Amino acid sequence: MGSYLFTDRKARFLRPLTTVLNTCRIMRYLLITKILVMNEPSSKPQNPNFSSGPTAKRPGWAFEHLSTKNLGRSHRAPGPKSSLKEVIDLSKRLLQMPEDYRLGIVPGSDTGAFEMAMWNVLGARGVDVLSWESFGAGWKTDIEKQLKINDVRYFEAPYGELPDLLEVDSLTRDVVFTWNGTTSGARVPNGDWIAEQRSGLTLCDATSATFAMALPWEKLDIVTWSWQKVMGGEGAHGMIALSPRAVQRLETYTPDWPLPKIFRLTKAGALIEDIFEGATINTPSMLAVEDQLDTLHWAEQIGGLEALISRSQKNLATIREWVSGSPWVDFLTAIPEQQSSTAICLKVIHPQFLALGIDEQRQFIKTMTTEIEAQHVGYDVGAYRDAPPGLRLWGGATVEASDLQILTQWLDWSFERALGSQEV
Repeated sequence: MGSYLFTDRKARFLRPLTTVLNTCRIMRYLLITKILVMNEPSSKPQNPNFSSGPTAKRPGWAFEHLSTKNLGRSHRAPGPKSSLKEVIDLSKRLLQMPEDYRLGIVPGSDTGAFEMAMWNVLGARGVDVLSWESFGAGWKTDIEKQLKINDVRYFEAPYGELPDLLEVDSLTRDVVFTWNGTTSGARVPNGDWIAEQRSGLTLCDATSATFAMALPWEKLDIVTWSWQKVMGGEGAHGMIALSPRAVQRLETYTPDWPLPKIFRLTKAGALIEDIFEGATINTPSMLAVEDQLDTLHWAEQIGGLEALISRSQKNLATIREWVSGSPWVDFLTAIPEQQSSTAICLKVIHPQFLALGIDEQRQFIKTMTTEIEAQHVGYDVGAYRDAPPGLRLWGGATVEASDLQILTQWLDWSFERALGSQEV
C-alpha cells in the first residue's frame, strides 16, 4: 500500500516536469526537421502483426505444427476431452496457479467468462467497480443496467489513468476490475491495495495480463482471460479460474436473476466439476484447442512464465527507449509503474497535431496507419475506437522486440509524411 502512495505522489511531481521535457523534445524536433527529410526505413519487421487481439502467433508458428487428430470427433470423446484437460493443466502450471484453484474452459472469450462470473456471484454483498477504459466501462454497464444491483460504488478514471485504489473497500465488498487496460494501456501496479483477510470476492478481468504479468493469486478470487491475447490463440474461448472462496460463494448463494444455460457453473447447489476437468458447456473448436496447446508447449520450452514476462517487458523497454528520444509521441499513461507491457498505448504530443480538432486528429492517425499497412510493416496499430486518438502497439510475449524496434522507425517516417500533408 505504501508503494502505491509513493507512486501517486511521484506522479504529481512528475507531471509538470514531463511537460517541460516534452517541450524541449518538440523544439529539438522542429529544428531538426527544417534540415532533414526522413528517408524510408530500409528494413521491415519479420512479423508485422501488432494487433491487440487477436494477437500475433508465436515465433515460428506454422499450421503444419497443429495436430488434426481430433478434428471431426466429439469433444466429449476421451481423446478430444484429454486435449481440453491438457490446456487446463498446462495453463495452471505455466501460470503457477495454486493447486486448489479450479480452472475451466468456457464460451464467449473473456467477455463470456467475465460475464459468467458476474452473473453467478454478484449481488450477495455490496460491489466496488473500477473503470478506466472500455472493458471496465462495459462491466459497469452490465452491473448497473442488466443486473441492477443496488449497493454499488463506482471508481472511474479517464483513459491512461487509474482511479484511487486506496478508496476501494476490498475488505468487506466484492470488487470488479481489470488488471490491465487493454484499450488504455494503464494497469494496476500490484495487488497491495487488496485486503488479504477479506470477506468479499475480487473479480479480475486479466485477459491482456495473464501470461505477461505476475498475478498475485492469493489476492484474486475469480480471474478470466481469453486465448487470443498474450498467447496469440484463436477467438471464442474463455478461461475462468476460481479460488476456494469463489467456489464457496457459488455453492451457497443463488442470485435473484435467471441464469442462461451457457452461464451455469452449479447444479443443485454444487459446482459442476466436469467443467474443470475438460468438459465444456458448449462445443469448442478442437482446431483452436490444438493451436492453444502448440503455444502453451512453446511457452514451456522457452522457460515458462518468467520467460513470457521477460519477453513482454523487453518489448515495453524497446518502446520506452524510442519514446524517450522521440519528440512527437509519448505514453498515454504517464506513471511508469502503471504502463502496460502488452497493450502499449501512445499519444501524439506534437503541437501541430494538438491544434487539430478531434475528428482531424483521428484522420491524421488514420493517414499514418493506412500508410503503415500499405507498406506491410504494421497492421492494426491505431488506438481503440473509444480511446483518445493515438497508437496502440501489442507487446505481448509472442511479439519480437526487434520487430517493434523496426516498427518505430516506420512510425517516425509515417508521422513525418502525415505532418507534411497538413497545412502549416
